[in-house]
Amino acid sequence: MATANEKLAASLAQLQKLQRRGRRVFRSAEFSRTHRDRLLLNGFLRPVIRGWLISSSPDVKPGDTTPWFASFWEFCAHYCRQRFGGDWHLSPEQSLLLHAETSSVPTQVIVYSPKGANNTIQLPFGTSLYDLKQALPPAAELTERDGLRLFRPAAALVRVPEAFFRARVLEAQVLLAGLRDVSVLLGLLLNGGQTVVAGRVAGAFRRVGRQDVADEIVAAMRAADHRVRETDPFAAGPVFGQLVRTPIPIVGRLQAMWASMRGSVLANFPEPPGLPADRAAYLASVDDLYTTDAYHSLSIEGYAVSETLIERVRSGQWDPDHLEEDRRNRDALAARGYWQAFQAVRKSVEAIISGGDAASLVRAAHGDWYRELFQPAVAAGIIPAAALAGYRNDAVFIRTSRHVPPRWEAVRDAMPALFDLLEGEPEPAVRAVLGHWLVGYIHPWQDGNGRIARFLMNALLASGGYPWTVIRVEDRRAYFDALDQASVGIEIKPFVRFVRGQMQHRV
Repeated sequence: MATANEKLAASLAQLQKLQRRGRRVFRSAEFSRTHRDRLLLNGFLRPVIRGWLISSSPDVKPGDTTPWFASFWEFCAHYCRQRFGGDWHLSPEQSLLLHAETSSVPTQVIVYSPKGANNTIQLPFGTSLYDLKQALPPAAELTERDGLRLFRPAAALVRVPEAFFRARVLEAQVLLAGLRDVSVLLGLLLNGGQTVVAGRVAGAFRRVGRQDVADEIVAAMRAADHRVRETDPFAAGPVFGQLVRTPIPIVGRLQAMWASMRGSVLANFPEPPGLPADRAAYLASVDDLYTTDAYHSLSIEGYAVSETLIERVRSGQWDPDHLEEDRRNRDALAARGYWQAFQAVRKSVEAIISGGDAASLVRAAHGDWYRELFQPAVAAGIIPAAALAGYRNDAVFIRTSRHVPPRWEAVRDAMPALFDLLEGEPEPAVRAVLGHWLVGYIHPWQDGNGRIARFLMNALLASGGYPWTVIRVEDRRAYFDALDQASVGIEIKPFVRFVRGQMQHRV
């Protein structure tokens, strides 16, 4: 007779087959009742609604939103495909948000389908899906991404109400600045004789600095004998800075967020003291904070490290070559990696306070910081050597956050764009605060993002003569909440004030 462990192993083997190619969402009927009940009981599956399950982990605590938020968009795609076949698409508003690389989980997603029932399906953690009965638009107006059927940007722009431009200023700006082919948009406006929409869209393009597009829309409509009264859908909203024209949405999004947030940083952060006259004293203060910084930074990430362990690592008493306990100790490996990375960051700080270009130095060095952080774990065989190759090649999710980091394909454009923004920014406080937040927003690595973000912040703080700042583990919840407000709510002020408070606390 099979043991309990053997039975669970058999059920896990069935789950593994279904999880190939990264699947996290399943129909209940894909499992036998025995396997399904066993996997649910042991925490490897979680129910969503009747007939639907998602992957989970036994160590996930009740109330942890991470498995659901990580599965949300995949669930929407699979559920709609199962229920509506190919006859469905997301609303024009949600389509535009996804085209603008806004992947945060909404409280409600609206799905259009001729098979819809005008019904709300309640989903976990306060989310829902509303199926609106609606005829399908022409196929040419739709596209598909990651299994989600969306309006193409031009088709969505002519369908969203004026309120969208005021409610989602940043996303609208990104889409308008990045739209390359205006002919599709013009065709939709002309074929429908949509004079009111044409006036609104022309006014929106003019507001973001694309005068040529606005003039073309008005001229084309008038040539077809349509009278157009141009309006500004953004009303008395913010004054936009000029975005660099780019066809890459994630780049435009980073540019727009930076432009909209830098003013809040400057208004809520102290003036920079200037590069230190006594560089040796500044570096000595950094060295003095190493133990405290390592303890708090590693503890924030969930490592159980003590100051004694950190001192063993610093003094060289940590000996994985001869001590089996050190070789296998995950926390000791993390502490050693932090020590190595800290030394690499210190070299960057020394170059920065000696007058080096901070953003260029950080661009060149951040990969080395990352490799030092994980080299001990690779050497011990805990993680594969390929982990040191660079940016991630898969999806990644942030525990308990509604923010879903950009698709891994976008990371290769996002990170160079971030460093371009850092190099173009004259204010040290803006570089440090927005640089820290955006590393977490992009989440370019599978692991280590928080530690690298804090290293980057401190290297860039040094460029203004600000002190090395420790984010304390006892303020972990406030720290993550402030980051979430920036990533989901596009409100940076709480994070600016949080960093300022941590800097002034001086652990």
